[in-house]
Amino acid sequence: MVTGTMLRVQPAPSTSLSLSPSLAAAATARWPGPVCELDLYAGSAEPSKMSRFVDKLPFFDRRASPMEEADDIPRSGLLHLHGGHHHYQHHHQPQTTLMAPEPSPPTTKQSSSTLAQLLKRVNEARSDASSPNSSPSHYTIELGASMPGSTGSESDHTSLTGVGDGTLLPFVLKFTDLTYSVKQRKKGPCLPSLPFRRGDAEPEAPRMKTLLDNISGEAREGEIMAVLGASGSGKSTLIDALANRIRKESLHGSVTLNGESMDNNLLKVISAYVMQDDLLYPMLTVEETLMFSAEFRLPRSLPTKEKKKRVQALIDQLGLRNAANTIIGDEGHRGVSGGERRRVSIGVDIIHDPIVLFLDEPTSGLDSTSAFMVVKVLQRIAQSGSVVVMSIHQPSYRILGLLDRLLFLSRGQTVYYGPPGSLSSFFSDFGKPIHDNENPTEFALDLVRELETMPNGACDLVEHNKSWQKRMGPKMKHADDGNGGKPSLSLQEAISASISRGKLVSGETDGNVTVPSPSSAPASAVAKFANPFWIEMGVLTRRAFLNTKRTPEIFVIRLGAVLITGFILATIFWRLDDSPKGVEERLGFFAIAMSTMFYTCSDALPVFLNERYIFLRETAYNAYRRSSYVLSHTIVGFPSLIVLSLAFAVTTFFAVGLAGGAEGFFFFVAIVLASFWAGSGFATFLSGVVTNVQLGFPVVVSTLAYFLLFSGFFINRDRIPKYWLWFHYASLVKYPYEAVMINEFSDPGRCFVRGVQMFDNTPLSVLPAAIKVRVLRAMSSSLGINIGTATCITTGPDFLKQQAVTDLTKWDCLWITVAWGFLFRILFYISLLLGSRNKRR
Repeated sequence: MVTGTMLRVQPAPSTSLSLSPSLAAAATARWPGPVCELDLYAGSAEPSKMSRFVDKLPFFDRRASPMEEADDIPRSGLLHLHGGHHHYQHHHQPQTTLMAPEPSPPTTKQSSSTLAQLLKRVNEARSDASSPNSSPSHYTIELGASMPGSTGSESDHTSLTGVGDGTLLPFVLKFTDLTYSVKQRKKGPCLPSLPFRRGDAEPEAPRMKTLLDNISGEAREGEIMAVLGASGSGKSTLIDALANRIRKESLHGSVTLNGESMDNNLLKVISAYVMQDDLLYPMLTVEETLMFSAEFRLPRSLPTKEKKKRVQALIDQLGLRNAANTIIGDEGHRGVSGGERRRVSIGVDIIHDPIVLFLDEPTSGLDSTSAFMVVKVLQRIAQSGSVVVMSIHQPSYRILGLLDRLLFLSRGQTVYYGPPGSLSSFFSDFGKPIHDNENPTEFALDLVRELETMPNGACDLVEHNKSWQKRMGPKMKHADDGNGGKPSLSLQEAISASISRGKLVSGETDGNVTVPSPSSAPASAVAKFANPFWIEMGVLTRRAFLNTKRTPEIFVIRLGAVLITGFILATIFWRLDDSPKGVEERLGFFAIAMSTMFYTCSDALPVFLNERYIFLRETAYNAYRRSSYVLSHTIVGFPSLIVLSLAFAVTTFFAVGLAGGAEGFFFFVAIVLASFWAGSGFATFLSGVVTNVQLGFPVVVSTLAYFLLFSGFFINRDRIPKYWLWFHYASLVKYPYEAVMINEFSDPGRCFVRGVQMFDNTPLSVLPAAIKVRVLRAMSSSLGINIGTATCITTGPDFLKQQAVTDLTKWDCLWITVAWGFLFRILFYISLLLGSRNKRR
């Protein structure tokens, strides 16, 4: 370990090692003590000696991320810094400096990056390297103890400082003058009520309601910024605004990271959003839930063994070891506790080490101990190199000690912004001192509520905050750092540095997101999705199969419904004959059977609706593609359709006595399967359009009734009015119905009306048989054709012509039905693209 020594590196003009001044300043630290100047010259004997010496020097040892502390994944990188938590005090923050890493016992893990490796990575991270023709630059990189005047007891944060600059801030999320208003609907009775006094009129509600009113502030890497306020103050709205969950045309102001605005795709890659509700699969265990999240978020280049190690490390960091093999649970299944469920929700979004983490009231509904544990986990996440922004309703004393910045809101306005330690002086200046032994946040919230009941609301407190910020702002910035909170790295450099040290684990896929860069440097790209779509589809399929396996009652009930329906139809239409009545009964069986297939598929409606918000949460920040979800959804549901089709066909085909033999049976199975396929696709498409089951089922039932009406069973195609003929061809029931009819009546050698049977279903059917025979003889003599009692009057093709089933073959009907199923799944995909943007208007 080298302590108290300055290492000065001077590259010669001929060497390829080159640093731009901005990167060099970002990687340079002031160092009290003797200076050892080592010149590296390419092509000489000196570099080899230097490399042997430098290879033995450990470099910056940054505090590991929550997953990294318990595994041995090689994650050496650019800026390895010790991370520690610090508290803001009134007008003061400890100066953070570069400290030498403490001696560590021998370990088998990969050693820290050497200086040569660091310089190489810095040079690679900075794409606008100096030209070989440029003059040599002289830079200093310090290693060793903290700067004078700083103590480890105050803060164990370490940093890189540039020559003449302040503390290096890799990431600073800054928001300025955020304003957001929504249209307010007029509420009132259907009929206008008379005023109490003549001439009085109810005041009209304002057309626009301001939810955010010029909100400004910043959140930094290594810190937790908490947004506080009463219900309706705008906490969740501000989190949504920072997370780009509000449409740009509705939100005014700017949100920048390291001074650069981000597009939506880039923000999805480098950030994560934890919703207020715990949206998890109830039948998966904690370990399975986190493992599936790891398979989505981590690239396929990372072996499965290493992914499991990260999951196990995260389980330990979240304090979920005792609940690792317990299912999440829901109202009907006992599972983990509320605090554990909340920590799992956080875990699924931080498995890939996001750079920016947004949380909407992560402690909502938890007891004080569980809430403290959750915020303690967030503190460790922040210290691992993330920007953490959260909303919280009313933190306890212990939680307040973990927070770095507070932003109090009242009806969309800022009433306080600063460190927790400055609350006392802030309210003392306002004339409302905080009493001893009183929670400052409770006092502030109570005071804000009291002011909101007054005519002017909290306007006085808002104005006091503005003046207080002007007076104390410069002092706070100087106490924070000597650089005024300005990041020393560009966004491109900071992201590259974070990736190099293991943050934001990403893979190489076809879809990349461009990271903005200065004009002098080419833009770099970050993977938009961690894995290709076939990997995503495989993981989604395995998860869905596992979830289905643990809820077998759903498929059993569905199979039971199909078997009962088939049994009832088989007993009612048992062994139909070839008489005219048998023909009519066959038509009834076909119409009921085919429409039943579609009605049975309506139970596919709640499948996606139950997963809708889980899907929205996972796709909002690019866990997987929507196309992967649609394909896996299709694959998972298809095997059950095959079983249902076989069950129904076996139950009814032979019992009813349908024609065609083995070939006819397999075609009947195929058309029933196609009907299930199209029906489930239709229900799935509607589940992507409607928002709940109460809306979905009436739409499904009524639409299927219309399909049956225009299928051709109740009225032939040539009898349907022309303005409704389009609905006949759009009917899902038409094609399976005509397919089974053709399969049954296409044989020209099969006769369905013979001799006297032509009088059946007419008033002449009551005549004695002898009279019917004499009528046939009279018709024969008149027509010149011999018509006897065994003469075939109507064959199967003749009957198909009577029913106007002549324009398509049975195979045409089969493929059209299959095509309907594909079309509805494509429409389902489109509905997910259009309906899952998850942004406020």
